[in-house]
Amino acid sequence: MDVDAQRARVLIEESREAVVVLDDQSRVLAASRRARQSVEGIREGETMPERLLSGEDGHVPLVVPYAAGGRHERLVYLSKAGDLAAYEELRSGFTAAVSHELRTPLARLLSLLETALLPGEDIDELIGQARREVEQIGELIDEVLFLSELESGTRVVSLGATPVLPILEQVALDLEERGARAGVALGVSGDPSAAVEVRPRMLQVVARNLAENAVRYAGQGATLSLSVERADGVVVVRAADDGSGVDETELARLFERFYRSDRSRATRGTGLGLAIVKHVVSAAGGTVEARGSKGRGLEIRCSFPTR
Repeated sequence: MDVDAQRARVLIEESREAVVVLDDQSRVLAASRRARQSVEGIREGETMPERLLSGEDGHVPLVVPYAAGGRHERLVYLSKAGDLAAYEELRSGFTAAVSHELRTPLARLLSLLETALLPGEDIDELIGQARREVEQIGELIDEVLFLSELESGTRVVSLGATPVLPILEQVALDLEERGARAGVALGVSGDPSAAVEVRPRMLQVVARNLAENAVRYAGQGATLSLSVERADGVVVVRAADDGSGVDETELARLFERFYRSDRSRATRGTGLGLAIVKHVVSAAGGTVEARGSKGRGLEIRCSFPTR
């Protein structure tokens, strides 16, 4: 396979759309991961069901014919009739949530500036607090932009396998001093041969957000273990701490954007870290799961498929 063909294959495979390539006999030449996972009846080498091309099953097909190497082929994009409305609703809700999250540090910043005008106030202390508020705003903007980058189709999967353990070790090293200030010890272990087909940058984002979540919320005296292992055809990246934990009823909500459990409402954080983790892992075809309970720590497992 030449470079152009390989590039085209990756573009189709990692498309966020349900897209299928058909030959002139309506046989499936290629299909994106989303098409294979979300649309029943799509198999490479087999004829695409007529119901999908006619829109009988609720999918709305957009057909783009083209010629390649003297052959007549078609790109078929499949979407649900309500997808656009759902997307607009999600976008509107996300914009409102971002606006809400920005108002809090901005309000605190304004209050600090107004306090600084009063006689007898500790200006240096107030400036330090104001700087922390500005840093909080900057962190939120960075994570919102990164999440937007992911949702606009940034490629997560790599063409080669990325060893996991070195990235976990580097993240632990980078956060060692911050962990010490928070009273959280970091450790790393696992299978040095374990690798996943995820871009190194994206894998580092996953590991760092998992570690930062524990450093920020596990509490004084906690220990965080970052590990990787291979089991049952998947590579599992784990972040497990023995800290304050969360209520079991909240576990499923930890990956929602801007969601903060009771343990984190009084701490600084964007509420986007674990949402980003889930987005990256899901885009790579994997799954994320949270386990734990109040007072008994938190474990987050990211399972990546192997090929």
